[in-house]
Amino acid sequence: MEFSLPVSLGALLAIVIVGVVGLVSSGMMVLETTLMMVAPSMLIFGLIAFALGVKHGEYRAR
Repeated sequence: MEFSLPVSLGALLAIVIVGVVGLVSSGMMVLETTLMMVAPSMLIFGLIAFALGVKHGEYRAR
């Protein structure tokens, strides 16, 4: 299965959105805390993991 960059980043964004919606709807944290602290950290970690995964895939493909 091959992914293009927009499809892969869209999947990452969808995962982050599902996680944020789950946290907000569960009532564990207030909305402001979730949007100001949790969502950006989830997105940044996801982008770092995505970049590392791409580089590892390029290394394994050689």
